[in-house]
Amino acid sequence: MTMHGSPDSAVAKTLKFRPHLAAKILSGEKTTTWRLFDDKDLSVRDEVTFIDSDTGERFGSATITAITMRTLGTLTDADWVGHERFSSEEEMYKTYRQYYGDRVGPDSEVKMISFAFRKSKE
Repeated sequence: MTMHGSPDSAVAKTLKFRPHLAAKILSGEKTTTWRLFDDKDLSVRDEVTFIDSDTGERFGSATITAITMRTLGTLTDADWVGHERFSSEEEMYKTYRQYYGDRVGPDSEVKMISFAFRKSKE
């Protein structure tokens, strides 16, 4: 008996984005995404499908080009390149708590993911 496909192709990795962030990716303004508590084991060179979280529709795909790990309490100005800024630290924590719950704080590890985006063909 022969198995078709490789173990790596068994499950495609996806990342979901709110519509306003999808728009920033499509315009080229957003070139990184930050993920806390990464449950997808994202790695450099992974191919990832980008999904609009409201509609469930694919709007493109990307290759992960770099990953940097930090804690939210140790972010530097350079970490914000290609990522939307928050009006304050408290706003940042409030936003990430909406996504990940109350466990988010200065010691929470953030995976900063740089990507090369490709828009879906219509």
